[in-house]
Amino acid sequence: MEKSNARKSRSVRRTRRDLRKSLIELMKDKSILHISAKEIYETADIGRTTFYAHYKDPYNLLEEIEADEMEYVKDLLNRYEHAAKHNNKEMMEIILMVLNDIAKEGNLLQVLLSENGNVIFQKRFFNYCIEHIQKIIKSNSNKPDDMYVHEGYSVFMVNGIIGIIQYWIKNKMHIPINTLAEMILKLIHEVRL
Repeated sequence: MEKSNARKSRSVRRTRRDLRKSLIELMKDKSILHISAKEIYETADIGRTTFYAHYKDPYNLLEEIEADEMEYVKDLLNRYEHAAKHNNKEMMEIILMVLNDIAKEGNLLQVLLSENGNVIFQKRFFNYCIEHIQKIIKSNSNKPDDMYVHEGYSVFMVNGIIGIIQYWIKNKMHIPINTLAEMILKLIHEVRL
């Protein structure tokens, strides 16, 4: 009985993974608005009934992917917060790790932050990053009570960093990763109060 459940569990994970990969592959070329469930399950070589056993529609699948990526981002920002209190070397390692992850073929953030990504997710992503960076700036500031200044710097930093990453993705990652990481680290230092 346990072996049967284990096989079933592996099968469910494999099916979900294949459907996720299929959607991300399709989103490289077009927006979720123009992707049907049929395209997803046919690309994944999975039947219609199986797709609907796991997801009610393509948006439901995308929401699951986005939720997982937000957890990844939250973990990264917690690591960044720790690094910001300690040293540049650790901050540079985190930046390089993120850029190397994004540069990998089929990376979720690469697709989710692209022109074909869900604008609602991108706004939620930006807002979460801004709130978290604002806390970091406030805790490292000589003026801890100046909320509007912290918010302004946070908005500037997050929009600048994500904007340059989006530009980098759109232009086929034409800037070497180390150069881009140095640019981002410099931006971070310029924004510190």
